[in-house]
Amino acid sequence: MTGPARWISSPPVDTSDHLVPDTQYRGLVAALPQPYRDYAVLARFDRPIGWWLLFWPGAWGVLLAGGEERWGLLLWMLLGSIVMRGAGCVYNDIVDADLDRQVARTAARPVASRRVSKAAAWCWTLALCAIGLVVLLQLRTEAQVVALGSLALVAAYPFMKRITWWPQAWLGLVFTWAALVGWVEIRGDRLEVLAALYAGAIFWCIGYDTIYALQDIEDDALVGVRSSARRLGSRVRAGVAGFYALAIACWGLAFWLLRPDWVALVALIPIALHLGFQALSLDPADGENALARFRSNRDAGLVMALACWVVGNAGLV
Repeated sequence: MTGPARWISSPPVDTSDHLVPDTQYRGLVAALPQPYRDYAVLARFDRPIGWWLLFWPGAWGVLLAGGEERWGLLLWMLLGSIVMRGAGCVYNDIVDADLDRQVARTAARPVASRRVSKAAAWCWTLALCAIGLVVLLQLRTEAQVVALGSLALVAAYPFMKRITWWPQAWLGLVFTWAALVGWVEIRGDRLEVLAALYAGAIFWCIGYDTIYALQDIEDDALVGVRSSARRLGSRVRAGVAGFYALAIACWGLAFWLLRPDWVALVALIPIALHLGFQALSLDPADGENALARFRSNRDAGLVMALACWVVGNAGLV
């Protein structure tokens, strides 16, 4: 895939122990030779937090539905999260290339910097989607239909920041869709439980992506990109806390509907404490603080998965 791409020297690898901005990379990706490195960066293989955030809602759906023995399914879903998150990121970079050139954090991205042509990026997108198709074929028909239902939402997402102050809400619909797929793969009933789980996942996503958007708030204002972080302004910490509170409330409803026992709600205490710490310790003016809080949602996803496992294993009816 080197033919249609144009290369320039890549940015230096950051070897510090600090959290790195989006335009730098390290680890295995940094060890790749050119031209492969830019394709890995395009798919955000250097940023595993993204695929974890995409994967965890799917794991919640599987575990809360009582599929705790389907470890093979969870591994397939993890692979699907990695490649489809990668495909979505490449597509997003193709659409946003002009905007990315105007934002310091994203100006060095491979398509924005023209190190990779748009034609080559499209080829890479299709290759990743082909792997995603293999994962899709591992699911039963009903779950396949649900999974395919997300494609229109994914295609529209890059344009949301141009037309609404709440692109994070649209991302919430897209990035937590796996909860629907995981649940339907295990069972086709109790959709009220699934609806509450999905709603909570959406609010969770709005909260953490608002935190992520704090890194770009000044650049976004200059180029006219809208975000929940800009909309909330000085109330961003309260806004994040509110979204997280709504997430916990929806998850509590899901647990109660599946297992109407106050003991089931105890399983939510760890995730409630985790999200509460994020909101209370968030410093909107400190980019490194915001990035650390955002990345901690990988662990939040695991904590919630354990809660779903406990309640789903005991509450299957």
